[in-house]
Amino acid sequence: MITQLKGRMVEKSPTELVIDCNGVGYLVNISLNTFSKLTDSESISLFTHLQVKEDSHTLFGFFEKTERNLFRQLISVSGIGASTARTMLSSLSPNEIQSAIVSGNVSTIQSVKGIGLKTAQRVIIDLKDKVSLVSENDQFIGNINNTNQDEALSALEVLGYSRKQTSRVIEMLLNNSPELSVEELIKGALKKM
Repeated sequence: MITQLKGRMVEKSPTELVIDCNGVGYLVNISLNTFSKLTDSESISLFTHLQVKEDSHTLFGFFEKTERNLFRQLISVSGIGASTARTMLSSLSPNEIQSAIVSGNVSTIQSVKGIGLKTAQRVIIDLKDKVSLVSENDQFIGNINNTNQDEALSALEVLGYSRKQTSRVIEMLLNNSPELSVEELIKGALKKM
Protein backbone atom coordinates (compact mmCIF):
# COMPACT_ATOMS: atom_id res chain seq x y z
CA MET A 1 0.00 0.00 0.00
CA ILE A 2 1.18 3.53 -0.73
CA THR A 3 1.17 5.21 2.68
CA GLN A 4 3.09 8.43 2.07
CA LEU A 5 4.21 10.54 -0.88
CA LYS A 6 7.09 13.03 -0.95
CA GLY A 7 7.78 14.97 -4.05
CA ARG A 8 7.14 18.08 -6.08
CA MET A 9 3.64 19.52 -6.40
CA VAL A 10 2.89 19.90 -10.11
CA GLU A 11 -0.80 20.81 -10.00
CA LYS A 12 -3.04 22.00 -7.18
CA SER A 13 -6.81 22.41 -6.91
CA PRO A 14 -9.16 22.33 -3.90
CA THR A 15 -10.04 18.68 -4.56
CA GLU A 16 -6.88 17.12 -6.00
CA LEU A 17 -3.14 17.42 -6.44
CA VAL A 18 -0.61 15.97 -8.81
CA ILE A 19 2.64 15.08 -7.07
CA ASP A 20 5.75 14.26 -9.11
CA CYS A 21 7.79 11.57 -7.33
CA ASN A 22 10.96 10.89 -9.33
CA GLY A 23 9.25 11.34 -12.69
CA VAL A 24 5.97 9.61 -11.82
CA GLY A 25 2.95 11.89 -11.38
CA TYR A 26 0.44 10.73 -8.75
CA LEU A 27 -3.10 12.11 -8.80
CA VAL A 28 -4.11 12.51 -5.14
CA ASN A 29 -7.65 13.34 -3.99
CA ILE A 30 -7.66 15.72 -1.02
CA SER A 31 -10.15 17.34 1.36
CA LEU A 32 -10.58 21.10 1.75
CA ASN A 33 -9.05 20.70 5.21
CA THR A 34 -5.80 19.42 3.66
CA PHE A 35 -5.96 22.02 0.87
CA SER A 36 -6.18 24.84 3.43
CA LYS A 37 -2.98 23.64 5.13
CA LEU A 38 -0.88 23.42 1.95
CA THR A 39 1.64 26.14 1.25
CA ASP A 40 2.77 27.32 -2.17
CA SER A 41 6.03 25.43 -1.73
CA GLU A 42 6.79 22.96 -4.52
CA SER A 43 8.12 20.36 -2.09
CA ILE A 44 5.30 18.38 -0.49
CA SER A 45 4.78 15.41 1.79
CA LEU A 46 1.35 13.80 2.27
CA PHE A 47 0.06 10.79 4.17
CA THR A 48 -2.01 8.69 1.81
CA HIS A 49 -4.66 6.01 1.68
CA LEU A 50 -4.90 3.81 -1.41
CA GLN A 51 -8.39 2.57 -2.25
CA VAL A 52 -8.36 -0.44 -4.56
CA LYS A 53 -11.52 -1.36 -6.45
CA GLU A 54 -12.15 -3.67 -9.39
CA ASP A 55 -12.08 -0.81 -11.85
CA SER A 56 -9.78 1.75 -10.19
CA HIS A 57 -6.97 2.56 -7.78
CA THR A 58 -7.62 5.88 -6.04
CA LEU A 59 -5.18 7.76 -3.81
CA PHE A 60 -6.44 10.02 -1.05
CA GLY A 61 -3.97 12.44 0.54
CA PHE A 62 -3.92 14.01 3.99
CA PHE A 63 -1.73 16.70 5.52
CA GLU A 64 -1.80 15.01 8.95
CA LYS A 65 -1.89 11.40 10.11
CA THR A 66 -4.84 12.12 12.41
CA GLU A 67 -6.96 13.15 9.43
CA ARG A 68 -5.98 9.98 7.55
CA ASN A 69 -6.84 7.83 10.59
CA LEU A 70 -10.24 9.52 10.88
CA PHE A 71 -10.84 8.99 7.13
CA ARG A 72 -10.10 5.27 7.55
CA GLN A 73 -12.46 5.05 10.51
CA LEU A 74 -15.21 6.83 8.58
CA ILE A 75 -14.97 4.53 5.54
CA SER A 76 -15.24 1.51 7.86
CA VAL A 77 -18.84 2.57 8.62
CA SER A 78 -21.49 0.95 6.43
CA GLY A 79 -22.95 3.56 4.08
CA ILE A 80 -19.91 5.87 4.16
CA GLY A 81 -17.77 5.61 1.06
CA ALA A 82 -14.49 7.35 0.34
CA SER A 83 -16.14 10.31 -1.40
CA THR A 84 -18.59 10.84 1.48
CA ALA A 85 -15.75 10.65 4.02
CA ARG A 86 -13.81 13.20 1.98
CA THR A 87 -16.90 15.45 1.87
CA MET A 88 -17.18 15.16 5.66
CA LEU A 89 -13.52 16.17 6.07
CA SER A 90 -14.11 19.07 3.67
CA SER A 91 -17.22 20.32 5.49
CA LEU A 92 -15.98 19.88 9.07
CA SER A 93 -12.53 19.82 10.66
CA PRO A 94 -11.30 16.47 12.03
CA ASN A 95 -11.69 17.82 15.59
CA GLU A 96 -15.29 18.87 14.89
CA ILE A 97 -16.12 15.41 13.53
CA GLN A 98 -14.42 13.68 16.45
CA SER A 99 -16.15 15.80 19.08
CA ALA A 100 -19.53 15.31 17.33
CA ILE A 101 -19.01 11.53 17.41
CA VAL A 102 -17.84 11.45 21.04
CA SER A 103 -20.67 13.73 22.24
CA GLY A 104 -23.28 11.99 20.06
CA ASN A 105 -24.16 15.18 18.16
CA VAL A 106 -26.21 13.76 15.26
CA SER A 107 -27.16 17.16 13.81
CA THR A 108 -23.50 18.17 13.24
CA ILE A 109 -22.77 15.00 11.27
CA GLN A 110 -26.10 15.23 9.47
CA SER A 111 -25.23 18.78 8.37
CA VAL A 112 -22.78 17.29 5.84
CA LYS A 113 -24.25 17.06 2.33
CA GLY A 114 -25.32 13.51 1.50
CA ILE A 115 -25.61 12.24 5.09
CA GLY A 116 -29.07 11.45 6.39
CA LEU A 117 -30.27 10.79 9.92
CA LYS A 118 -29.72 7.02 9.88
CA THR A 119 -26.20 7.30 8.45
CA ALA A 120 -25.28 9.99 11.00
CA GLN A 121 -26.56 7.78 13.82
CA ARG A 122 -24.63 4.80 12.43
CA VAL A 123 -21.41 6.85 12.32
CA ILE A 124 -21.84 7.76 15.98
CA ILE A 125 -22.75 4.23 17.09
CA ASP A 126 -19.95 2.55 15.11
CA LEU A 127 -17.17 5.03 15.95
CA LYS A 128 -17.99 6.31 19.44
CA ASP A 129 -15.64 3.81 21.10
CA LYS A 130 -12.94 4.10 18.42
CA VAL A 131 -12.50 7.84 17.97
CA SER A 132 -10.20 9.79 20.24
CA LEU A 133 -10.22 13.54 20.74
CA VAL A 134 -6.95 15.24 19.94
CA SER A 135 -6.25 18.81 20.96
CA GLU A 136 -4.25 21.34 18.96
CA ASN A 137 -0.95 20.11 20.41
CA ASP A 138 -1.82 16.45 19.72
CA GLN A 139 -2.17 15.44 23.36
CA PHE A 140 -4.97 12.99 24.02
CA ILE A 141 -7.98 14.46 25.76
CA GLY A 142 -9.61 11.06 26.10
CA ASN A 143 -8.14 7.56 26.08
CA ILE A 144 -11.06 6.23 24.08
CA ASN A 145 -8.89 4.57 21.45
CA ASN A 146 -6.81 2.66 23.98
CA THR A 147 -6.02 -1.03 23.40
CA ASN A 148 -5.59 -1.72 27.10
CA GLN A 149 -9.02 -0.22 27.71
CA ASP A 150 -10.62 -2.41 25.01
CA GLU A 151 -8.96 -5.57 26.32
CA ALA A 152 -9.96 -4.81 29.92
CA LEU A 153 -13.57 -4.11 28.88
CA SER A 154 -13.72 -7.39 26.92
CA ALA A 155 -12.31 -9.35 29.86
CA LEU A 156 -14.83 -7.81 32.27
CA GLU A 157 -17.65 -8.66 29.84
CA VAL A 158 -16.51 -12.29 29.87
CA LEU A 159 -16.65 -12.14 33.68
CA GLY A 160 -20.32 -11.12 33.42
CA TYR A 161 -20.22 -7.33 33.83
CA SER A 162 -22.04 -5.12 31.33
CA ARG A 163 -19.90 -2.97 29.03
CA LYS A 164 -21.89 0.13 29.95
CA GLN A 165 -21.23 -0.46 33.66
CA THR A 166 -17.51 -1.17 33.29
CA SER A 167 -16.63 1.48 30.70
CA ARG A 168 -17.22 4.36 33.15
CA VAL A 169 -15.03 2.71 35.80
CA ILE A 170 -12.25 1.95 33.29
CA GLU A 171 -12.32 5.53 31.94
CA MET A 172 -12.09 6.90 35.47
CA LEU A 173 -9.09 4.64 36.20
CA LEU A 174 -7.38 5.72 32.96
CA ASN A 175 -8.02 9.40 33.65
CA ASN A 176 -6.23 9.03 36.99
CA SER A 177 -3.34 6.92 35.62
CA PRO A 178 -3.17 6.51 31.82
CA GLU A 179 -0.22 4.09 32.00
CA LEU A 180 -2.16 1.24 33.69
CA SER A 181 -1.73 -2.23 32.18
CA VAL A 182 -4.67 -4.47 31.22
CA GLU A 183 -4.29 -6.52 34.42
CA GLU A 184 -4.17 -3.40 36.61
CA LEU A 185 -7.27 -2.02 34.88
CA ILE A 186 -9.20 -5.27 35.47
CA LYS A 187 -8.15 -5.50 39.12
CA GLY A 188 -8.93 -1.83 39.72
CA ALA A 189 -12.34 -2.13 38.07
CA LEU A 190 -13.22 -5.24 40.09
CA LYS A 191 -12.38 -3.40 43.34
CA LYS A 192 -14.65 -0.46 42.40
CA MET A 193 -17.68 -2.55 41.37
